[in-house]
Amino acid sequence: QVQFVESGGDLVQPGGSLRLSCAASGNSLSLYVMGWYRQVSGKQRGLVATITGGGSTNYAASVRGRFTISRHNAENTVYLQMNKVKPEDTAVYFCNALGVREGAWGQGTQVTVSS
Repeated sequence: QVQFVESGGDLVQPGGSLRLSCAASGNSLSLYVMGWYRQVSGKQRGLVATITGGGSTNYAASVRGRFTISRHNAENTVYLQMNKVKPEDTAVYFCNALGVREGAWGQGTQVTVSS
């Protein structure tokens, strides 16, 4: 089982940018489909973006064109570049593998978009 540690969350103004990082330990992520999720307090966790081992990506409609998921397999890290952020992007962001490789959910990293 892989462990994930999210970082990079911060307070950012609307229209600003932020890059989240997901560092993994335990096993290589090279063949895992990885995802970024977000959860608003009291709400269900939702999938934001995914990336396959080969680099194919998919995005939720709400973030498509603004967010970019990427991975650096050599350093066992997945990133989420957030551009033109909106107040509705405010949430705790988590990363995890999808499917059978899913690990335990970590603490996530808080992103707050506010003026």
